[in-house]
Amino acid sequence: MRQVGGLDVHKDSVFLCVVNENGVVYRDKFGVLTPELERMAGIMQEYGVDEACMESTSIYWMPVWRVLEPYVSLKLVNPFFIRQLSGKKSDVKDAEWIATCLLKGLISGSYVPDELIQQLRQYDRRISDLNTEITRKLGKLDAAMQRCNIRISNYMSSTDTKSYREVVRLISEGVWDPVELSKVVHGKTANAVGKDVIVAALTGVVTDADADMLRQLRDEVALAQRHKDECQSRMESLCEMHFQEQMQNLQTIPGVSKRSATAIIAEVGGDVNSFQDAAHLVSWAGLKPRNEESAGKIKSTRTTHGNKYLRKTLIECSWAASRKHGCFFNRFSYIQTTVRHKNKMKVQVAVARKILATIWFVLHDHVAYRDFTPDIAPAQ
Repeated sequence: MRQVGGLDVHKDSVFLCVVNENGVVYRDKFGVLTPELERMAGIMQEYGVDEACMESTSIYWMPVWRVLEPYVSLKLVNPFFIRQLSGKKSDVKDAEWIATCLLKGLISGSYVPDELIQQLRQYDRRISDLNTEITRKLGKLDAAMQRCNIRISNYMSSTDTKSYREVVRLISEGVWDPVELSKVVHGKTANAVGKDVIVAALTGVVTDADADMLRQLRDEVALAQRHKDECQSRMESLCEMHFQEQMQNLQTIPGVSKRSATAIIAEVGGDVNSFQDAAHLVSWAGLKPRNEESAGKIKSTRTTHGNKYLRKTLIECSWAASRKHGCFFNRFSYIQTTVRHKNKMKVQVAVARKILATIWFVLHDHVAYRDFTPDIAPAQ
C-alpha cells in the first residue's frame, strides 16, 4: 500500500504526517537540527514512505530538503495551491492535508534545480544583492559630497564614472584644492560645461570627518565590487566547466551578454526539460499576461508572479536587444513603439517574453540563435 508523507515546515520545528488510503498512519513533531531531521528520515523509511511533500515556506524548506533528499523523493509546492480552509488550520492538520493532497494526486511539484544549479543561483542572487548595495552606497557617497557643497555630480552622467571616483579618492586622501581636483575630471566633461564651472562645483567646505566618511564609503563600495567580481568569476568557471555549449549558444541571442548567459543558466538550468514548452517557461518566469476575466470584464492584464531574478535579467537583455540594429527584436520594438505608439515599458516586457521563448528553443534544441527573416514574396 502506497504511503506518503506531508511536512509542515517552520523555523524551529517540522510536523510530519504519514498517510495511506486507510487514513493517518503516523504523526509527530521534530526539531530542525540535522540529527532530528535524520531521525525523521529514518522513521519515514521504517513506514515505507517513498514520497513526501512540503510547502515552500520562506527559506526554511531548503535545509530540510537538503537533509531528506537522499532518503525520499520530495516535492515542493506553492502554499497558494494547497491552502487549507479557514478555521480548520493547525500545524498537525496542515501536515495531514499536505500528505492527503499528495496521496490523491492533487499536487504538482515546483521546479527545484539540482545542486550545481543551486550553487549558481547562490552566486547570481548574491550579485543581485551586491548591485543593490553598491547603488545604495553610491547614493550615500554622493550625499556626503553634497553635504560638503561639492556639486560635481550635477555635471556627470553617473556617480560611478572614473572621474567621479578619482575626485572622491583625492578628497578622502586630503586633497581639497578645487584646481587640483579639476585636473582628474575628464576633458569632455570640462569642455561641455566649462572649466570655471567645474572648479566652482569642486569648491566646497570639507572637514576631516567628511574625508573619513568618504573614505569609508569608498572602501565599502570597493569591497562590494570585489565580492561581485569574485561571484561572477566563480559563475563563469562553473558554466564553462559544465555548460560551455549552452553559454556559447545563449550569447548568440541579441542582447544576451556573458553575464546574462550565466544568470539565465543559474535560474533556468542547463536544460529546459522541466518545462514542457516555451509557454510553460514564460509562465513560470512571470512574463505571461494575466488572464483574469469575469462576466465579460477584464479585471487585470498585469504579468503574473514568477522568478523575479530571471525577469530582471531578461528586461535588461530586452533593452539591449531593442537597440541592436537589424535584429528581429529591434524591428519589433520600433514597430510597437513608433508605428503603433504603444507604451515603451510594456513593449520591453513583450520583448523580454520573446527572448525567453527563444532561450527555451536554444537550450532545448542545442542550437545557436538564428534571426527571424520574413519570407519575401516573389515579384509579379
